[in-house]
Amino acid sequence: MGTDHIGHILLAAVLAAVLAFASQPAAAKGCVKGAVVGGVAGHVAGKHGAISAAAGCAVGHHQAKKKEEEQQKQAQQAAPAASQ
Repeated sequence: MGTDHIGHILLAAVLAAVLAFASQPAAAKGCVKGAVVGGVAGHVAGKHGAISAAAGCAVGHHQAKKKEEEQQKQAQQAAPAASQ
């Protein structure tokens, strides 16, 4: 079993985890996009696609959550002004 074979197994495992996580729409925001970007970047940088995909998923989810919180905050600030 070569290192290339192990890399494919890791990539398949991460991809399966990402797809399982993506089946929950509320929790998966940003995960798939981050996993794709991280996986490609990690692969180009040196055969670390699976690890980078997992990290990209986490970062993408975090960024999506921050963006959603900012949008909610803006909506709350705009709501009192509209009722006056």
